[in-house]
Amino acid sequence: MSFYKSAPLVIVSALFILCCGVWTVVYAETPRLSGVLTFAVLDIGQGDGLYIEGPTGVQLLVDAGPHDGAVLRALPTVMPLGDRTLDAVIETHPDADHMGGLVDVLERYEVGAFITAGINKQNATIDALQKEIDEQNIPRIIARRGMTLDLGGGARLDIIYPDKDVSGYGNKTNDGSIMAHLVYGNTSVLLTADVPTNVESYVMRIASTSELASDILKVGHHGSKYSTSEKFVAEVSPKTAIISVGAKNSYGHPTERVLNTLSAQNISILRTDENGTVRCVSDGAEFSCVTQK
Repeated sequence: MSFYKSAPLVIVSALFILCCGVWTVVYAETPRLSGVLTFAVLDIGQGDGLYIEGPTGVQLLVDAGPHDGAVLRALPTVMPLGDRTLDAVIETHPDADHMGGLVDVLERYEVGAFITAGINKQNATIDALQKEIDEQNIPRIIARRGMTLDLGGGARLDIIYPDKDVSGYGNKTNDGSIMAHLVYGNTSVLLTADVPTNVESYVMRIASTSELASDILKVGHHGSKYSTSEKFVAEVSPKTAIISVGAKNSYGHPTERVLNTLSAQNISILRTDENGTVRCVSDGAEFSCVTQK
């Protein structure tokens, strides 16, 4: 079901964001009523690719890993059979291991909206992505703190960061990464992209405890030493931490420091390099997660 199929409604929704800081995804077809929220961390190697489906069938893709086709193999394992539409894609920041696969996605899926932090950076992959956005006339929305994406059925995605213009962060893209809080009923997930510890500290100053406390933490920067401070993890207080990371990667991710930080706080750890795609489902009361190796 594609937001893309109702172009006039896209414009209305975009204007609504500008006026109210709230985005409601609108359908041209009858929504799927599953009653559950699905959050999946895709096994796409060394990178991030997150799939979200709301209780009424609203579908988002947050990042898509590298430009190597991995996301195209992973998406069909979590999406409805034969579905080739996404209501929106979110580029948390323009690093190749997060946005490279979006080129593949836009070439093969109908996408209703493109949401970005607005970081200016140029290379061949970014140029190819922008070409697809322009050719398909996909609305481009700059994410800012205070915006809410309505996922239907009471589920929502709140943008926590950035709270400022990050267009000039091209040399420090991680610092401008989109952080978001996925909420459904009494359950939630914190999405941290590649934000480093200095941004974690900043967000803890500007965000309330309820904006950060989550059942699941998508661990920042693939478990690198530059993210996931002890204080930040304690603030989030998750039951489960999910690390998106490639097997035998050259960066040494996830680091022992991060693994020890999570273990010391009795947090269950799931990793895409060891467990494959991690698919978590919430009925609004609790999450249950399964792995798809």
